[in-house]
Amino acid sequence: MTADEPLTGVEWRVVSVTAGGATHPAPAAARLLLRDDGTAAGNLGCNSFSAPATVHGDRVTFGRLRTTKMACDTARMAFERLLGGLLGDRTLTGVPGHGTLTLTTSHGDHVNLTRSTPQ
Repeated sequence: MTADEPLTGVEWRVVSVTAGGATHPAPAAARLLLRDDGTAAGNLGCNSFSAPATVHGDRVTFGRLRTTKMACDTARMAFERLLGGLLGDRTLTGVPGHGTLTLTTSHGDHVNLTRSTPQ
């Protein structure tokens, strides 16, 4: 990551997930915050989550995700399973852009994010 495009301390809105060649748009609630203290938090589309997370160069490593246990509609729950499966217990490569971030797995699946705007 570059100094002018920080990865930590920024709330990222999940825009979409591309897995297995198919792109899935994210529910409005999906968010990710990587903290400087080695943790991550956010929302998978329905449930909130937290996890250990470290950033080393362009690598972001997530530990086991801990989530709340709310039930939502079928589409949101399917997206949540997909996103949680890509983040939990994985190392991804992070590529920041102008207000965007792409996290890519070793298999080429990726999570597309954009900076959340203050409300």
